[in-house]
Amino acid sequence: MRVVTFGEVMLRLAPQNHLRISQSVPGILESTFGGGELNVAVSIALQGGASAFVTASPDNAITDSLIQEVNKTGVDSSLIQRSSRGRFGIYFVETGANQRGGTVTYDRGFSSIALATPEEFDWNEVFEGATWFHITGITPAISESGAALALKAVQEAQERNVQVSCDLNFRKKLWNWKSETKPVELSKETMRSLVPYVDVVIANEEDADLSLGIRAPESNVDAGELNVQGYIAVAEQITQQFPNVKQVAITLRESISASHNNWGAMLYTQKKQQAVFAPCDAEGNYSSYQIHNIVDRVGAGDSFAGALIFALNTPELAAPETAIRYAVAASCLKHSIQGDFNYSSRKEIEALMNGAGSGRVQR
Repeated sequence: MRVVTFGEVMLRLAPQNHLRISQSVPGILESTFGGGELNVAVSIALQGGASAFVTASPDNAITDSLIQEVNKTGVDSSLIQRSSRGRFGIYFVETGANQRGGTVTYDRGFSSIALATPEEFDWNEVFEGATWFHITGITPAISESGAALALKAVQEAQERNVQVSCDLNFRKKLWNWKSETKPVELSKETMRSLVPYVDVVIANEEDADLSLGIRAPESNVDAGELNVQGYIAVAEQITQQFPNVKQVAITLRESISASHNNWGAMLYTQKKQQAVFAPCDAEGNYSSYQIHNIVDRVGAGDSFAGALIFALNTPELAAPETAIRYAVAASCLKHSIQGDFNYSSRKEIEALMNGAGSGRVQR
């Protein structure tokens, strides 16, 4: 495989030990890198796959550090384009605890990738040797140029017969580049024009509604109450409205509190018109992971997407029922890891998907 991912990477600043921003500024914030598409590329590389990341980034010392970090994870950084325009985006993360939810504060306006245009990229170079291309709904949300860039990217991938996956990733705080249009409506208008070029749609329990206008019946996402079987109907509607979509993966998060979530997912295959869920109990019934004492849930959806793409491109993992088990196990482990990246190996993921979830020390 060679998976190419495309989007924005930012500097992530976070208080330590569950402190709030107001308790930490002025003071110490931990800095790391993060961004949905890079997170996916890192997961694939750390699990043993080949991945490359494409972006536009300012020509400065922060980008120097970014490239060093990307190389360390095994991701190909050669397609990171240095730009003379724009800035490096930043986002601030507060990790929630118990009944206090986490927060994300963006400072990413006029970033290099938000100002970039389709003409600035050599698409032949981007897709040389590529077998899979991944993008999210975040890039088209950051600016009108970003939306044009995302559309051009998936069109170029399709022309080269490269499989395309898109994580819908609705971000209400970002969809504001057309002032006369409400964020949800702008998202639907933009994403419905992009999905016709996508083979695999990835979403969480509310993305399909907010990005495509397709909603699971009898689910209350804010209350953490999901009609799990209703998401089969969501996947069916997506493939009916967009016949090009071959598979739909939906993560299923039930938020009991910021520290306790139930976690699982579904993978629907259009050709078989069949959905498989993970994890399951001994009788084969869906039974979500019970995740207590969450360390960091930011990036969990990206870790799911990265592991799913890796599995679908790995023959011994590619069967839908195996791929979804692998992806859910990988993203379950991410909840225990600080930062955006999922530093979990294939061996650790396979151990969890096969039942080794006690957390015992490995000596």
